[in-house]
This record gives sequence, structure tokens and C-alpha cells, in this order.
Amino acid sequence: MVAEQRTGPTTAVVLGGGGVHGAVQVGMLRALAERGIVPDLIVGTSVGALNGAVLAASPDDAVERLTGLWTSLGESSPFEASLLERATTFARTRTHLHSDHRLRRLLLAHLPVRRFEDLAIPFACVAASIERAGARWFDRGPLLDALMASSAVPGLLPPAVVDGEHHLDGGLVDSIPIGRALDAGASTIYVCQVGRVEQPLEVPRSPFEVGLVAFEIARRHRFVEVMSRLPEDVDVHVLPSGVELGMTDPAQFRYRDVSRVAYRIDRAYEASRDHLAGVAP
Repeated sequence: MVAEQRTGPTTAVVLGGGGVHGAVQVGMLRALAERGIVPDLIVGTSVGALNGAVLAASPDDAVERLTGLWTSLGESSPFEASLLERATTFARTRTHLHSDHRLRRLLLAHLPVRRFEDLAIPFACVAASIERAGARWFDRGPLLDALMASSAVPGLLPPAVVDGEHHLDGGLVDSIPIGRALDAGASTIYVCQVGRVEQPLEVPRSPFEVGLVAFEIARRHRFVEVMSRLPEDVDVHVLPSGVELGMTDPAQFRYRDVSRVAYRIDRAYEASRDHLAGVAP
């Protein structure tokens, strides 16, 4: 088979979704930076879009910026609302538990630019459009609106409105968007996932596990399909999280628990550093 001639960016970093588990991506990015790997393109979904935007805006000090952001979440979490506030929000809206104003404030505080065109590295993120029932990609225009759309977790945050169109979390349509990097011509791709795809699925043995397995299949099938038909001239490195996420571990659903952020960052850095040590520069 003759390798297809590819053009465009040669190195891409793809950051998947995963809520609070997205802290591991900071460790992965630290390992990449230490190897001197600077991407030509960054693609992100959900929390990966937030991390990716910071990297794209300020690649020289992104790891420091992201470390500061993540380790301060105990004081500035987008989900820090009290039980009463969450109950009140849900009673009023009947659709979500949290207002999005804390997330917007967090992004404003940590993003040094406001438009895609002002980023140092080309960046794209995806959201799930309700009206289109499909993916909507953002790579130009207002950056904050796109990030709010990509990270609008169903049931937790309200749909984000952009140009009159309503959006939910990008993980619903593309949880680890390798395909976008391939379409852009990337020949080397570093995948910053949050650990779920490292865990093999097992046949469920309870109603609870049926729901979990169904969710995981829906979440990762696109990633599996794209990985199974990679062009021969493309190298993809799925960086390890260093943290085991048991499918039935209740900890993976504690979306407000930021107590293990530093641990997740350190473990992902160590695991990714060791992985990259075996990769030819």
C-alpha cells in the first residue's frame, strides 16, 4: 500500500474530555514540553478544549499556567456551589445543577487572549449542537464562547448559545478528536486522554454496570474506529495517565472532587515521561 501524501501541520496534540480527570493532561503536557515537543496544531474536547486553549495561547508557560489553574480549583471550581444553590438552580431550570458564570469567570482569568486568531498555535475545539444533532467545530472568532460550548456538561451546566444555536459538551460527539488532527494533515499525534481508554471493558454483571459499559462504548467507539484505520504514514502516541480508573469506582463520578489534582498531574507526568523516553525524537 502506498502511503498517502499528507500536507499541513506535522505534529498535533489532541486532548480528550473527562471532567476533573483532565488534570492528568497537565502532567502529559509537562512531559511533552521537557522533550521539546511543540505542536503545529492543538485539538480539544470539553476539559481538553480548556487545557488546549491555554496551551495554544501561551505555549512557553502553559504548563505553569495550567498547574496554577488546576491546583487552585479548591477555591475557584466552576462547580463549587452549595447543595442549596444546586437545588435552587435545578428547581428553577429543571435541566442543570450549576450556573455557568463560575466557569466563564475562570476562563477569563486564565486565558490571555480572547479570539482564535490571536492564539500562538492553531487550535480547534468541538461541541455538540442540539439543533444539528451533530458536531460543530470552532476554529475562529470568539474563543470564550467556543470553550463554553465545548464544556457544557449535560445536567451540570446549561447549553451554551453561540450564534443562536444551543450546544452541549463536545464529548458527546467526539470524546478524543483524533480525526480532526488527521484531516488537518498531522503526521505525528500525541493523544492526551484521561485514562478511561486505558481500561478494558468487561461484560456487565449488574444494572449499574450495564449503564457504565453502555456509556463507555458510546464514549470511546469513535476513538477505537479511528485508531483501527490510521494511515500508514501517521504516528499516534496515546500518552498514559498513570492513574487507574476502575469502571465501577465511584470516585470517577465525583465531579467536584479536586483533592487528587496534584497526584493526577504527577502520576501522568511520570508515566508520560517514561513512555516518551522510548519514543524516537
